[in-house]
Amino acid sequence: MSGLRTSEEVDVQVRNRGRVPDEADAYARRKVLVVISHVSEPVLSARVKLTQATHASAARPATAQAVVDVNGRPVRAHVAATTMFEAVDLLQERLTARIARARRYRVRGSRGGGPDDWTWREGSGHEHRPHRQYLPADERRIIRHKAFSLARQTPQDAVIDLEAMDHDFWLFTDLASGHDSVVYRDAVGGRHRMASLGTTGRQRDFEGPLSVSTVPVPESDVDGAVQRLRLTGLPFVFFHDTGTGRGSVLYHRYDGHYGLITPVL
Repeated sequence: MSGLRTSEEVDVQVRNRGRVPDEADAYARRKVLVVISHVSEPVLSARVKLTQATHASAARPATAQAVVDVNGRPVRAHVAATTMFEAVDLLQERLTARIARARRYRVRGSRGGGPDDWTWREGSGHEHRPHRQYLPADERRIIRHKAFSLARQTPQDAVIDLEAMDHDFWLFTDLASGHDSVVYRDAVGGRHRMASLGTTGRQRDFEGPLSVSTVPVPESDVDGAVQRLRLTGLPFVFFHDTGTGRGSVLYHRYDGHYGLITPVL
């Protein structure tokens, strides 16, 4: 007997924030169930969050986010649009693409795919990612601090998680060196890069075009990381936290404030 859960058996949980239109919940649930029905692996859970912005100045006030647990590995998509129903349609499209890409990354990565297999091109849907709300620097605060045990994994597996979760970066502990590290997409070419607290060195040999930064990771406390993020305008800063001795990430949130991710000591 098959152990797969059919789309009808998965309870798609939908929660709202703001004045979400009537029927949007049911519409989102139906769309995600369609996505799940084409997944060959077991789908363990599916969560959707619909957010309607309250400020009238937002160009795309409707955002939709989904996280689907595919056989123990979460896959995430996040989009924004002018109306909630348009956002849900985009969510279905992007979630379908991310599940398919995550599967290809796992299959090709496990057998050592060629360069094209490891090159990420956003393609359709990239322009629909939410824009970050602008806040003056003196109004920004660290309003979310997440601390957890980092996964010990290879950089290739970290790339798989990065793409599956639709994030700007992925913080992990390099399985080979034991050093806290981060993988991310290069803003210019879209290729993956890795930075590490340890001396990764040019001699590291990766399958595919995963380049390694040889620039030393900055050492600072959290306040210093905030200053660096303000000065550079980058989406995030990976830094060697002098207070903990571990690698941490300070990042821009979509609401204009900061988030901080630190490893559990």
